[in-house]
Amino acid sequence: MRQPPQPRPTTPGSPVRRREYDPRANAAAKPDPRAAGNRRAWPGRGKRGAAAAMPMKKTTAPSTKEMSEHKKIIKIEAQVSLQALAGRMSLKATEVLMKLLSMGMPGVNINSTLDADTAKLVASEFGWEVEDVAVSEEDALNMARDDTDEDQANLELRPPIVTVMGHVDHGKTSLLDQIRRTNVVSSEAGGITQHIGAYRVNTSRGYITFLDTPGHAAFTQMRLRGAQVTDIVILVVAADDGVMPQTREAISHARAAQVPIIVAVNKIDKEGANPERIRREMSDLGLVPEEWGGETIFCDVSAKSREGLDALLEMTALQAELLELRANPKKPAIGNVIEALLDRGKGPVARVVITDGTLSTGDVILAGTSWGKVRAMTDDRGRMVRSAGPSMPVEILGLSEVPSAGDPIHVVKGVKIAQDLAQQRRTKVSSSLIPASAKVSLEDLTKRIAEADLLELRIIIKADVQGSVEAVADALANLTTDKVRVAIIHAGVGGITEGDVNLAVASRAIIVGFNVRPAGKAGQLAESEGIEIRLYSVIYNAIDDVKSAMLGLIGPSYEERLLGKAEVRQTFHIAKIGTVAGCFVQEGTMRRNAKLRLVRDSVQIFEGRFASLKRFKDDAREVDKGFECGLSIDGYNDIKVGDVVECFEVAEVQASL
Repeated sequence: MRQPPQPRPTTPGSPVRRREYDPRANAAAKPDPRAAGNRRAWPGRGKRGAAAAMPMKKTTAPSTKEMSEHKKIIKIEAQVSLQALAGRMSLKATEVLMKLLSMGMPGVNINSTLDADTAKLVASEFGWEVEDVAVSEEDALNMARDDTDEDQANLELRPPIVTVMGHVDHGKTSLLDQIRRTNVVSSEAGGITQHIGAYRVNTSRGYITFLDTPGHAAFTQMRLRGAQVTDIVILVVAADDGVMPQTREAISHARAAQVPIIVAVNKIDKEGANPERIRREMSDLGLVPEEWGGETIFCDVSAKSREGLDALLEMTALQAELLELRANPKKPAIGNVIEALLDRGKGPVARVVITDGTLSTGDVILAGTSWGKVRAMTDDRGRMVRSAGPSMPVEILGLSEVPSAGDPIHVVKGVKIAQDLAQQRRTKVSSSLIPASAKVSLEDLTKRIAEADLLELRIIIKADVQGSVEAVADALANLTTDKVRVAIIHAGVGGITEGDVNLAVASRAIIVGFNVRPAGKAGQLAESEGIEIRLYSVIYNAIDDVKSAMLGLIGPSYEERLLGKAEVRQTFHIAKIGTVAGCFVQEGTMRRNAKLRLVRDSVQIFEGRFASLKRFKDDAREVDKGFECGLSIDGYNDIKVGDVVECFEVAEVQASL
């Protein structure tokens, strides 16, 4: 048997041959053809063996240049972390960070996530090419559709989506209450609509979907969302009140959305109602009644007696027929989030209106930065449904997080696509929050110094639905003045948690809850930490209380009020008393218990209090203008003829914002 070669012994100073000790090096230097199992390739002994030996086929290994070019391309999907990009280029993250900073991107740090454009730019500086292989949002949304979705033959008439708008307390919800024949308004706090309600009503001319929007000033965004989704706006105006601020705003929203307006003159049965005056006022705003030669439909109604409701529904259906509203119920659904909330038992809940297509249980949907598979759907009556067609309002479960009210909804092909698109959108939102430049100008510095003098009231807001969160946050933030800034530290949907309380402790904030309550031990923690939690169900009460808190933060201010002036005509020195001045009161009244100021040659030389005030020899509490008096000053005797004694008081003044 053939023995393997033994390593030769070495002596100090003799070279060590790597092949003798490293089998990998030995194999690389002298490949063993027998390892391939080809016995004929092994050269045999003698002439026959030599003749039988076959030459080995040479293979060409890729060149170093080809390998380098292959490795110079980095593929990403829309974004990549700075550290991951550095690793794939075999660089330290600090090298990439310094390069970004030198390129004028001061907002980045070692934990930043880079979008595709930024990654391409910085990678090119190191000789690398970045290829974005992410599917575009447009392509991803189109994957769920086919050519038949746009086929005109599949279009069908759909019910109109009608938004009810108007000024607060003009009877919008009561009017809709009568149309639905339910009692919604009694369930709203203070009889005021707090968030958008979506209802489907079956009339003699088919279904109509109604959106009831809040009327008070804080809910501007919710009215705007209602106008964007709607086909027709019913503008409710009280016959005894007339055009108000939210009436004008509703008209602006409807015109911006380019939708027709039907004016419902409500409360015509109330004393002082004047429908003709309403028509004149609306004409001044460009809404001329049809009977006056204009194009706007006016309906006189009473939500209390139901008078005129049938005519209103008839005119609404007629307007919808003129619009020829059509949709394709066979295509994947498209819709809008009307309202969203976090339910303790159900998780994220979204109230949506389908504008086109059909949404079915099990569909994968994308709504803003939220995604999910529809687990369950209920209609506006609370009944479980398996599908929702065009113009139908439904409440859906199964989303990953609470979407923002107003977010569009799209059905997508699968869960992976929905997750990727949601992540792309989150990245865009995060990058938009990074300041474009960190340069500080003198103007910025002056502004910061001025802001440092501002008092700050920090608030954490929690509410039942997303629309209420936005409305409360906007209303409270708009209370900021030159003296007090209202800073919204955090705003979210759901009950008040221990995390909210801990955040309030860290930021020294108060917590405002709107239609929510403390969850678990949050209330106890807030009490032990001294954190104030204020709970509301009507937004006006929250606004009033925050104003009071702002005034309390300012504290009282004081104002000096001049009461009178007296000229010193004579002076006398009396033992044990000191200098007594004989004075003539020139203005106002000199009062014994007030403060005084001694002025000589228009310069104040002393401020103190009266030691005595007399009228002849009698003590006096006060001496009026035109009379003489004698007075002495407590602790001061250097009084001279011609001096002026001013009498004044310091009064507390109510703080103002």
